[in-house]
Amino acid sequence: MKPIQEIYPLLHTPRKIVVTMHQKPDPDAMGSSLALAGVLAQMGHEVTVISPTNWPDFLKWMPGSKKVIDFEAAREKGNAALEAAEWVFCLDFNALYRTKHMAAKLSALNCIKILIDHHEQPETAAFDYGVSLTAKSSTSEMVYDFIKASGNDGLISEDVAACLYAGIIGDTGSFRFPATSSNVHEMVADLKRKGLEHSIIHENLYDNFLEDRLRFIGHVLLHRMEIFYEYNAALIAIPKSDLIKFNVRTGDTEGLVNYPLTIQGIRLAGLVIDRDEERKWSFRSKGDVDVNTFARKYFNGGGHFNASGGRSADSLPTTVQLFKKAIKENASQLQ
Repeated sequence: MKPIQEIYPLLHTPRKIVVTMHQKPDPDAMGSSLALAGVLAQMGHEVTVISPTNWPDFLKWMPGSKKVIDFEAAREKGNAALEAAEWVFCLDFNALYRTKHMAAKLSALNCIKILIDHHEQPETAAFDYGVSLTAKSSTSEMVYDFIKASGNDGLISEDVAACLYAGIIGDTGSFRFPATSSNVHEMVADLKRKGLEHSIIHENLYDNFLEDRLRFIGHVLLHRMEIFYEYNAALIAIPKSDLIKFNVRTGDTEGLVNYPLTIQGIRLAGLVIDRDEERKWSFRSKGDVDVNTFARKYFNGGGHFNASGGRSADSLPTTVQLFKKAIKENASQLQ
């Protein structure tokens, strides 16, 4: 993978470009993709944004989101865009399997693939150019850096600023996570000078749900949360029946894994959801508890030091038992 700086001089030649992200995109994945697409379009490129799957309703306010192709729902259209692409920007993921059913198609493409990502252990052989910086707060911060470093700062419109800010607050937990550097605050100050209206974006992301979601969260915290004080750990295990009962939609479980970390002494929280094809895990931690390694070792996953994900083909009871065994094996690291 060559340094991303080598494509800066090539940006001035109009191309057919696809910008894509990981499956079930969060604010950072969607925000960084739409922001980059907005700038590239202003430069004269023909840009198509593709999400491997659908995305939450609370992201549908983002400028440009109505034109995003849902690959699962419109595979023929998505394949046509990918086959025509000269460049594919891959944002907020660093391994092709994170694009679900798009992975085989991406792997087979002969076009230039460009990575911009901040997760650990990138699959560098899959990309021609790229940048991978785990210390960065978000891919949105990295896209902002890319836009400025390539000399296109003047193309950060209010719409682009809104998308970047959404990604920043999503991945920094509204600026509370350790990766929120002084550079992040300086970036936001710059976006404010460019016309950013930050309070509206926060409302769109966090005050934009249905009643069912709030009742679902209450039910889960009361009936599905286990606390293991001897290991400073917590678990939320959600059966499929809960998803049906409360009409849970894409995005309704966002942030749920963080709730147990508000309990005094809890340093690791796990959330597992019984999906149709597999059990999906999310992990969060505090301090020096490395959930990236934890997820990779036990649950076919990975991500960041304090925030990662995983998956399991086992039944819900079986994968829950594996979690309980894993925290016992890591008891010394959790103290």
